[in-house]
Amino acid sequence: MKKIFCIFACFVMFSGIVFAETEAETILNDMQIQNRISNIGFKLLNSNKIDVRMAFVYDKKTSKTPIEASLTRRQIVVYKDYIKFASDDAEIAAFLAREICKTAESYSGLMKGFVSSAQIKLAPKKYEILFDKRAVDFMVKAGYNPLALITFINKSYPQKRIDRFSHHNLTSKRLANIYEYIYFQYPAFLKDNEYLTNESYQHFLLSSIENRRKLQEKIETGSRENIKYE
Repeated sequence: MKKIFCIFACFVMFSGIVFAETEAETILNDMQIQNRISNIGFKLLNSNKIDVRMAFVYDKKTSKTPIEASLTRRQIVVYKDYIKFASDDAEIAAFLAREICKTAESYSGLMKGFVSSAQIKLAPKKYEILFDKRAVDFMVKAGYNPLALITFINKSYPQKRIDRFSHHNLTSKRLANIYEYIYFQYPAFLKDNEYLTNESYQHFLLSSIENRRKLQEKIETGSRENIKYE
């Protein structure tokens, strides 16, 4: 009986040690992710001379919406189910740069940004492509490759059937506009494209043939009209 009790006590003690070590490892891992997100976020803020306060928060919960910047609290929440799509710092920067654009906008305008925040919430589709383009600028100034915005969005935002009745643009439309903006504003990243062997980027090229054909026509004709991407 004593032998059985000793075995049981050892088992409980060992289980407690393993649990404590696992919990400690989890806490340490969460802290490392939080620090990584904060460092990238502040690098984007400092490089772009954004002189307003905002916080970066890593949250292990599952998000309910694809837009995670809290415009009222002015904090950027990075949920676990979004960060899992980021393969490197550049893709984390891609996510944060967009949310920084949105949060920074909440500081401008009437009533200390309250009106701007309300406008973004009521008409997110209107601002979506604008923030995508600003995010490209923010990434370049901070030393990140803006093509990471294409790969991150391509991995994390599924394609809807139509966007006529949606608050958001088709993902393919967003990616085409980002690609066009990089083509005209930062062509060096396309000439020396380190993402050509990236599977996500290759899939973007495969699925955007028609949209890129429209861009090629615009380039060849010298047109200044906005392209109706699909």
